[in-house]
Amino acid sequence: MKKIVKQVVGIDVAQKELVVSLGRMYEDLALDLYARKTTPNTPKGFMTLLSWVSKLTDPAIEVRYVMEATGVYHESLAYYLEERGQAVSIVLPNKISNYFRTLDVKTITDKTAAETIARFGLERKLDNWKRPNAIFKKLRQLTRERDQLIQARTVAKNQLHAELSEAEPNKNSVARIKKQIVLFKNLEQEIRTELSELLNQDQEIKKSVTTICSLSGVQVLTAVTVLAEVNGFELIRNKRQLTSYAGLDVKEKQSGTSIKGKPRISKKGNKHLRKAMHLPALAAIRCDERFKAIFTRLVSKHGIKMKAAVAVQRKLLEMIFIIYKTNKPYDKNYFKKLESSIAAP
Repeated sequence: MKKIVKQVVGIDVAQKELVVSLGRMYEDLALDLYARKTTPNTPKGFMTLLSWVSKLTDPAIEVRYVMEATGVYHESLAYYLEERGQAVSIVLPNKISNYFRTLDVKTITDKTAAETIARFGLERKLDNWKRPNAIFKKLRQLTRERDQLIQARTVAKNQLHAELSEAEPNKNSVARIKKQIVLFKNLEQEIRTELSELLNQDQEIKKSVTTICSLSGVQVLTAVTVLAEVNGFELIRNKRQLTSYAGLDVKEKQSGTSIKGKPRISKKGNKHLRKAMHLPALAAIRCDERFKAIFTRLVSKHGIKMKAAVAVQRKLLEMIFIIYKTNKPYDKNYFKKLESSIAAP
């Protein structure tokens, strides 16, 4: 009988259920996906999953649970498994989707997705997932709540404008809309205060935020939003992964000489990151020569301002990653200093 060297549980996580595929690798590197199951995405379902896996696996060989980072739906399961000493790996969705394309799979279903995740876990050496700093989760909740309030306030302001533009505005309607706007403004201020209090509780993260804010166009809210959405770059290993996670990576459809689509950003990523980088990129273009030069060069190349602005968003996000990892502030005058040193005799 062949010896088992690796055991993996691939899990496709949805809001209400977990589609599971159990796989193993033998000493000759042959793979075997030999069991499948669907359980509810609930604590009771987690218990059923652990019991099922323990019955079908070799207790002498570690079992690794592998899943995608699917919004927030995977978090409860990951916490449950980690608390019980299980080996857990959480993979960025783009990694799985890129791996999926290399397989000869014609149909994409929850079942094939779980099998692909299990196969990926068997073929790759994955890091153990670590529970993120609790402050990042709280910061993410607050920044997303604030974003929803800002959207609601914008809708209310538009309604007020429309109401006042009518020939005979309803005074009571106008008063109620104004009350909504004031309420949203006060709630947003409460969130800002709570964010500030949270940062004061962790001086290391507060220092990182301050350092990131040395980057042109980036203010505290932007820095906090980015760190919260990436859990302190816990799963990010390089700039390419980061841009892909944010959906700022470029996709291009081309085949021979007859098919050549326009390059576009994928948008298959974290929309909160993309939204957080929009205004800072515009500010950076206005006030920083480095980003202004990137923007001008790209506009002169293809003439599309929005496309050039997205490129600046991507560059700005990459710079935040570098600043966080190196803990060195951004030097706005870097190029001027470089030119001076070159010109010096």
